[in-house]
Amino acid sequence: MKIIKIPFLLIWRSWFYIMIFITIVIMSPVLFILTLKEDYYPKLWKLVRLWSKILIYGMGFRLNFKFEQQVEPNKSYMFCPNHGSLMDAFVLIVSSINPIVFVGKKELAKIPIFGFFYKKVVIMVDRSSPESRKKVYEKAKKRLKNGTSIGIFPEGLVPTEDVVLAPFKNGAFSLAIEHQIPIVPQMYYDCKRLFSWKFLKGGPGLFRVTQCNFINTKGLKHSDLDNLKEKVFSIMQNNLLADKNYMKDTNSAKK
Repeated sequence: MKIIKIPFLLIWRSWFYIMIFITIVIMSPVLFILTLKEDYYPKLWKLVRLWSKILIYGMGFRLNFKFEQQVEPNKSYMFCPNHGSLMDAFVLIVSSINPIVFVGKKELAKIPIFGFFYKKVVIMVDRSSPESRKKVYEKAKKRLKNGTSIGIFPEGLVPTEDVVLAPFKNGAFSLAIEHQIPIVPQMYYDCKRLFSWKFLKGGPGLFRVTQCNFINTKGLKHSDLDNLKEKVFSIMQNNLLADKNYMKDTNSAKK
């Protein structure tokens, strides 16, 4: 039965990359204009949200959001979702009307066409370079205005499928304290199961997302970083552990 499904999975997976290529080529003229100035970013965000919805629904996925707390217009936040799939960034984009600037690894800038626009809008970081990490603070300060938020996957990588939640890096929490912005924990329960990094796994289905109550950072100092990181990690881990489908998939990956 699994052998019979392989050709369909290959076609389905290939369709994702075909959609990305076609849509970026079609949008290229508009993307080029909207990436000329940072002031255009709110308009660019609307286009990117539409693009993300096309990719998500075009792959046969549906979205179900549970918001314990809603973001406010013209206010900045630090979005921190768990990471397990190529679809995570698109789900995060759709989850917020407020523009979000991602902090992402510089390697993605090498992807043809996509990389050209990626390096224009994303705060790129070389995690092996202390100087590069330091520059992130300066760039983030310039972008955090008019309700623009920051999005970081705090695990800093995509963990293997048998890991519930990988240890968090300091970056997201250090930035949140530096700029005194609330942290928004998000849990993605199904992205890893339905669209993991394994090419012959997954299928169309429902992406369930929970956005937890925000964690306030007002008055916190750098000395509070570890406690803040542990608090957010505990909230996200407990939510993931409580989800039977997420844990079923995680436990099956251990076998």
